[in-house]
Amino acid sequence: MESQPFTVGMIAFDMMTNLDFVGPFDILSRVRGARTILLGKALDPIVTDSRYRLLPEMRLAEAPELDMIFVPGGPGSTKLMEDPEVLAFLAARAPRAKWVTSVCTGALVLGAAGLLKGYRAATHWSAMDILPVLGAIPVHERVVIDRNRVTGGGVTAGIDFALTLIAQIWGEDQAKLIQLGNEYNPQPPFDAGSPERAPDVAARYRELTRGMTAARMEAAQRAAARLR
Repeated sequence: MESQPFTVGMIAFDMMTNLDFVGPFDILSRVRGARTILLGKALDPIVTDSRYRLLPEMRLAEAPELDMIFVPGGPGSTKLMEDPEVLAFLAARAPRAKWVTSVCTGALVLGAAGLLKGYRAATHWSAMDILPVLGAIPVHERVVIDRNRVTGGGVTAGIDFALTLIAQIWGEDQAKLIQLGNEYNPQPPFDAGSPERAPDVAARYRELTRGMTAARMEAAQRAAARLR
């Protein structure tokens, strides 16, 4: 009798950041014995913030038992922080999952569902100040593991996140094979990948995204009030 696959439910939504989702999905889908499912509220195409289109495989309401739940981030995560269906799904399914995970501002959605209270967590650097509002302990690391909560930093950290999880669950040999197969050997052309290394660029970024950050904070404050 064949063993049941390790099932990963990956929640997709409009205006998520493409690489937040596709990076972890691609890496995790290469694990033999794992099944990655693209979940949506409906079966309509998901349009990411880069206008890339993805087609959900299954509705949230139809999802099987999940060994891992994953939430990406992006501009659309602010709306998701106040989406009753998504928050109810996360609150109901998280206690039955082996791993509850996110990348980027997907952590804010987990927090809005009450799933990060008292947990160390990472998110996009520009949203770190929002985590404590939702009861989480912000950690400025690429990937943070606290018990069965695994959270990744912004966007490209999703690849590190997925490889770290694979090593945790299936062993380092499996993770290294997948890393090598993907030729994941980052050599960025600029030293501007963190606000500490590029403070002038970070200041410009904060100015450009001030409205989005304020909206996220307001949504987090409303979520925190509901959780109380």
